[in-house]
Amino acid sequence: MVKRILVVDDEVRYQRLLDANLRTDGYEVIAVSDGMEAIDIFSSQPIDLILLDVMMPKLDGFETCQRIREYSNVPIIMLTAKGDEKDRVRGLDLGADDYLTKPFSATELLARVRAVLRRAQVSTDMTQARYFTHGDIRIDFARAEVWRDGESEPISLSATEYRLFLQFVHNVGKIMSAEDLLTSIWGPEYRKEKEILWVSIARLRQKLEKTPHSPTHIVTRTGLGYFMPPQEN
Repeated sequence: MVKRILVVDDEVRYQRLLDANLRTDGYEVIAVSDGMEAIDIFSSQPIDLILLDVMMPKLDGFETCQRIREYSNVPIIMLTAKGDEKDRVRGLDLGADDYLTKPFSATELLARVRAVLRRAQVSTDMTQARYFTHGDIRIDFARAEVWRDGESEPISLSATEYRLFLQFVHNVGKIMSAEDLLTSIWGPEYRKEKEILWVSIARLRQKLEKTPHSPTHIVTRTGLGYFMPPQEN
């Protein structure tokens, strides 16, 4: 099935550039100029990925991302005019899966789009059991849902956050380096982009841990990496 991508950018030249390159690679494209339009379109039809500019009229990219994350885990790539660290961290912290700094090449654009869409297609055939429990957290692999004991709704994780959490679930007790996690989840080209991993780990802890500053599910081993401690019998 052809993937449908929503392009949100108020600059016509970037709309045209994105549209042309994405269609050449076989994607269906819908382009809008502001965040309000994007939310209207996204709410009315299926969208597989959103390319979301930061600086826009009416509703900027940060606010748009935040509103969409209130009810959807659709993959989002933020488009930033500058490689400003604060903007990158803010976008990731609001739930974006990745970011692209303008200007960017068609090759980089398509590589990022493929990588994010690939991460969204979560495979659950790594385990034969349907459920996995770690402390007060339970994963339902069949539904790709994560639950906390006593809560009536699953924890809202983006596709990337879920994939990242699965790395710990399938490697309980094993310390994984930042480079290994970045390569496994984002791809080899992200090996040195530790900022993405730091923000993603922090977001996961905020969502999963009772006390994020004293985690029990995703633990840091200084100088080595991260791991999920084995359950005590």
